[in-house]
Amino acid sequence: MSGRSYPTTPDGRYFMVAGRLWRSTNPAIPEGERQRLVDRLMDARCAVKDAKAGKGEMKDARAAVDAAKVALGERGPVWWEDGAPDLNRHLAKNTPYAEWAAKLKA
Repeated sequence: MSGRSYPTTPDGRYFMVAGRLWRSTNPAIPEGERQRLVDRLMDARCAVKDAKAGKGEMKDARAAVDAAKVALGERGPVWWEDGAPDLNRHLAKNTPYAEWAAKLKA
């Protein structure tokens, strides 16, 4: 995300932006593979931008973004195995991370 550093939940599953949780990349992905997938995501995001300017097919560009995010573990099946639910895009204050998030504001 634009080179900024956002607070990460103690279990590393999410980072928080403006009080909302966003699923982190699967930490088990080897660095070289992770970088390849991030590069693929950035290319797909550029394709979305181009499609908005009339230089490509939006459906294909958005599908490429989604595929890259699923491969990174940021969407699709969760990468943890303890049965905890996916809280992606939830407001932290409405989740088990509420106390952690409140401490960040203090």
